Amino acid sequence: MAVFAAGLLCLASLPARAQVENPYEVRGVAVDVTAETAAAARQQALNEGQQKAMTILLERMTLKSDYARLPGLSPEEITEYIQDFSIAEEKSSSVRYLARLNYRFRPGEVRDLLRAFNIPFAETPSKPVLVLPVLRRAGALLLWDDPNPWRAAWQQRSSQVSLVPTILPLGDLADVAAIGVDQVVSGDQQRLRAMAKRYDAGSVAVAFASIRHDPARSLWVLDVTLTRYNLTIDPQTTVVTYVSEFGETAESLLSRAAGQVTQLIEDNWKRDNLLQSARQEAIAVRVPITGLRQWIELKKQIGQVAVVRETELVQLSRAEAQVILHYIGDIGQLIIALEQADMALRGQGDFWTLEPLRGGTKAG
Repeated sequence: MAVFAAGLLCLASLPARAQVENPYEVRGVAVDVTAETAAAARQQALNEGQQKAMTILLERMTLKSDYARLPGLSPEEITEYIQDFSIAEEKSSSVRYLARLNYRFRPGEVRDLLRAFNIPFAETPSKPVLVLPVLRRAGALLLWDDPNPWRAAWQQRSSQVSLVPTILPLGDLADVAAIGVDQVVSGDQQRLRAMAKRYDAGSVAVAFASIRHDPARSLWVLDVTLTRYNLTIDPQTTVVTYVSEFGETAESLLSRAAGQVTQLIEDNWKRDNLLQSARQEAIAVRVPITGLRQWIELKKQIGQVAVVRETELVQLSRAEAQVILHYIGDIGQLIIALEQADMALRGQGDFWTLEPLRGGTKAG
């Protein structure tokens, strides 16, 4: 078995779906416009940048099935939803303007826009999902082997910031020793958990693909079984089949399927975290602490959770903080959102406790 060269692996394993810190921030929007004057090119580029950023933001938060219903806004209308923007890597000539633009949008206004069009949305970022692409070809199972065209297809996906970052393992000697292809296919959860821990991933998705040629129709057929392993819920499995278009190569079919399976992973997460109501809920929570420093760090973590609107401090002592969390969504979505920030909300009824997960905020 041949293992990929370490240097190439490091480059190839960079996440095609990077992790988003603020779901209402869109960074690195590329613009390149030529017009009659530099001023005209710049203005046109800024207008295009706003529209691109708005599309990226709305598609990030909504299901693919709702993309066709997303509102089409003019540059002037989009301005009302922008909190601020900045320009990076700006270059211009007498007729051309190039730049990368960064935008921060107004959360409340964007939520109201989507609700006005009756489009459900999610805004809770997921921890990274580690994808293990296994390919059955000619009776052999390929994972760490070179070549593995299914793995290569995942590596070549376009870069995009998503609520659900999907990453690939390095495939180095440590990975090869940690888990073999048979253990991946059989769902060895102990080894899969070890892989998730190594890459600081919240879950592992095994993308098991089998490709065959249909001579009667002269088409390639790709069957994909996607199983997601999570620490807190039972494995979830989805089976999909992709058929090549006329004249499409096997490599092109694999590439298209990798993008669509990525979209499937993202949609499954969004579907579980759709905010169905704008109504704000509140819950009283006890937060054990070891001192003021830890409370300050925990409060900062809580404040970064998208569905939490306010953390109201009721009482503070050296041993615990008593707070009221104001949030939108249901309690299950709040629990999931806090888990993504390395915090565990446990309890029922009127008795709830919030504590750092192992490896989260340390005592101080």
